[in-house]
Amino acid sequence: MIKINIEELLKKNNKSKYWLKGKMNITSRNLNKIIRGETTSISFKYIEDFCKYLNCTPGELITIIPNKEKIKA
Repeated sequence: MIKINIEELLKKNNKSKYWLKGKMNITSRNLNKIIRGETTSISFKYIEDFCKYLNCTPGELITIIPNKEKIKA
């Protein structure tokens, strides 16, 4: 599972989602979908903009959380 660390980075930079959506020209609905992980893809343009405005690297923006493997009985 991939987690996008937007909320954590906003807190670190003392910025709001409202500020970010204005800078990126993205709707609140789409920004919230990305934050909640409800999207199946994200463009490189958005990744670049998130990193630019949140002062981070792609590695700080994106975290991979391993799926728990099913235990076979």
